[in-house]
Order: sequence, then structure tokens, then C-alpha cells
Amino acid sequence: MHERVAAFRNDYVIPTDRLDAVMRAAIDECRARTVRHFDLPENERFTLEFVTDQPWSGYNWYQGDAVSLIQINTDLPIYIDRAVDLGCHEGYPGHHVYNALLERTFVDEKGWMEMSVYPLYSPMSFIAEGSANYGIDLAFPGEERVRFEREVLYPLAGLDPATAEAQAELLGLMRGLQRAEYTIASDYLAGRIDRDTALDQLQAYSLVARDRAEQRLSFIERYRSYVINYGLGRDMVQAWIESQLGDRWEVTEQLLSSQTLPTDLSR
Repeated sequence: MHERVAAFRNDYVIPTDRLDAVMRAAIDECRARTVRHFDLPENERFTLEFVTDQPWSGYNWYQGDAVSLIQINTDLPIYIDRAVDLGCHEGYPGHHVYNALLERTFVDEKGWMEMSVYPLYSPMSFIAEGSANYGIDLAFPGEERVRFEREVLYPLAGLDPATAEAQAELLGLMRGLQRAEYTIASDYLAGRIDRDTALDQLQAYSLVARDRAEQRLSFIERYRSYVINYGLGRDMVQAWIESQLGDRWEVTEQLLSSQTLPTDLSR
């Protein structure tokens, strides 16, 4: 099955010479949708870089003073759907916004210099990764994402806009497979399965090609249990935000400007 999915997905790769334009258009739209609801620092901005030889697909290196360096890994071909994913997750309303709001609230306004340090392996990352993934659906609810991709990103990438719905339908079905990675990672890191078995299982249960399974396993080897922050984090952030009274954007801004911890989400 993973071979059929990989063959299908090959038609949705962003050509290298169009990658910069597509990514910038996606991030610009993610920002435009965020600033309609959030009061961001006036000087906030980011730099976009394309890199190689990394275990992740994208990374936000927060520089301070509301400035981020967003890096996109080009070791593997990048699918068109990753433009919005990465634009929201690494940028708006994801990591860039989270760090900028924390800095303004606690460092600039309260003078808590200890909040200028972000320990990666900490409860903060559960909120950071979960809210960054939730931010994708927050910024592009319902059919808005596929509409934007079809009307803007597909033409920029030179892809056929008429196929956008088919791609979106497949990705929606595959979303339910994401939790399989937790079991595979747990078994591999605990020594219950070897590396080749873990790669085979990632291909079989996540429906990805071998090279993408290799990249994902490299991420698991480096960051270990951190992987639960993305899926479980998103689920808990979504459940908490949507259980609160008020507009989802307003509640999300409050979350990103606070010291809320994972235990707070379960109360």
C-alpha cells in the first residue's frame, strides 16, 4: 500500500526552482490570517532558509526581539501540502508567534529574564508543538485550506489545481494513522524491535516511502519521546481550547501568552 501512496504523492512535489515562492506565499497567508486576530509585536519578522542534512522537515530558531529564523529541510522532495503545514507550524500562529508572545508578556512587560531561555525538553514543548499543529486548522478551517492551495499554491508550484481535492482527501484519511508512530517509537527506543523492523513498520503503518521512514526514524533517534508532543499535544490543546468559552482565536492567544502546562489542559 505504501508504494501506491508514494506513487500518488509524487505528483504533488514542489519543483525546486519554485520552492521559495511557494513557501513565502504560504507563510504570508498564514501571517495574514493570524494578524486579523492576534496583536503581534510591531517589529516581528522572520528569515527563511533552506538547509540539508537534518532529521526534521522544518525548524524555528527563535532569535529574540520577535525575530525568528525558519529553516526548511530539502533533503527530500517537499510536497505541496507541507507549505501550509510548515508556514503555520513554524511561523503563524505557531512557534514564531508563541515565542514572540511569551517574550513580550514575560520578558518585556514583567522583566522575567528567565523566560528568555526555552528548555526544549520541557513541558513547554508539549504546548508549543501541540498549539503549532492546532494552529494549522485554526488558520485554515474547513475547506479554506484546499481552496487556498488550489487557487494560489498549486499555480505557483506549476501543479494541476484540479487535483487538489484528491490530495486533500488522501491526507485526511492518513491523519488517522499518525498515532501508530508512538507505538513504533516506543518499541524501537525500548529495544523491543530493531531498526529495520521500525523502518518496515513506519512504511506499513504510516504509508510513507523508505526514504521518509529513514528521516522520521532519525528524528525519533535524536528526539526520542519528544515525538508525542505533535499528535497528543495537538489533541489536548484542541480539546482544551474548544472547551473554553469565547472565540477560538482569543483563547489560543491567551494560551500562547501564558505559562499553561500540560497538566492544566487536563483539568
